[in-house]
Order: sequence, then structure tokens, then C-alpha cells
Amino acid sequence: MRGVTPSSDPGIAHLLDAARADGRRRVLGIVGGPGAGKSTLAASLAGPGVAVVGMDGWHLANSVLDRLGRRERKGAPDTFDAPGYLAFLERVRSRAATVWAPEFRREIEEPIAGALEVPPDALVVVTEGNYLLLEEPPWDGVRALLDEVWFLEPDEEVRRARLVARHERHGRSHAEAVARADGSDAANARMIAATAQRADRVLRGT
Repeated sequence: MRGVTPSSDPGIAHLLDAARADGRRRVLGIVGGPGAGKSTLAASLAGPGVAVVGMDGWHLANSVLDRLGRRERKGAPDTFDAPGYLAFLERVRSRAATVWAPEFRREIEEPIAGALEVPPDALVVVTEGNYLLLEEPPWDGVRALLDEVWFLEPDEEVRRARLVARHERHGRSHAEAVARADGSDAANARMIAATAQRADRVLRGT
């Protein structure tokens, strides 16, 4: 594991070069707690030969979470279709055909099936999410399907402020946003932080 700042990181050129050299698609994972900036970094890496698919597309639907009594813990490991995400990673490692993936839409707090395209000419797939390095089954099968993993470790106050602002943007009152950020989100963040040692790189800073 190597610690670097985002500004000094060399990016994913080495993964693109490796994929061009042997034709084998590379998969990069980006991990961090809620509000760490995973989706922002992943989006910045999109471009020719690079497709981006977030783990959040495998959120269970709100109706399912209501039926299971897990709605208040949405974002915890057992509120995702982890086996489905694993199946996607196994499938996407091949460039034989287009792979369609779900996308999580924050404006409705639900995943939309088949919204993201990974075409055969994508040399690198960037996937970001909370639990890519978790060692509990079934999540413990993810790491072996990733060629490289980066862990985002921003300043804790910055991460929390981003998270509160995100919750407010999506309709929660300030009090509700703070309660969510300091409640289930904080518990998830502590769990995720403990997995940083399994990453190839830790990106520190904002």
C-alpha cells in the first residue's frame, strides 16, 4: 500500500498501457467512506477507453428495503445485491460483448437497470463504492476481481461536510442530514476505514 496525494497520483495511464499491450481489460476500484469523493474522482477518469460504473447501482430497491426492514440503514453492506455486483465484475473482465449495468439516481434514491454501457472497446473499467475491500462474505470476493484499488482518505471534517450537504441537496432538512451523517453513515465509514490496508494506494487530502 502506498500513500499519495491526489495531485501527485499518476492516474490510470499505466492501466491503459497494460491493456493495450495484451488486450486484457483492467478493472480499477475506488474505495472510501460516504462523502469521500469516490464518484467525483471516478467521473474525472472517464474518457477514451475508460468506462465508469458505480457499485451503488446494486442498491436494493426501496420497496425491498422496506419489506426487509432495512430502509433506515440504506447504504449498509446488506442493503446491496452483492452477488449481483460480483457477477457484473466477473462478466465485465471480458471484452467479448457490451455489458449493461445499473446506475443509481440520487434524485430518486433508486437504481435504474441497464443505464450504463461498457462497450467492448473499453480498455479500463473504473468502479467505485464503499465495500470493495470488505473481508466479509460475499464482499470478500470483490478484491480478486480488481486489478488495482485506490482508497480515498480526505480530511474527516471535509468528508462529513460534503455528506451533510449532499443529504440536504436531496431533500433532507439540516437536522435530518446531520443525523444521517453522524448515524448510519458514520458507522459505515468506520467499517470502510478499517479496509484501507488492503488497497494498493491511499489518496490523502481533499
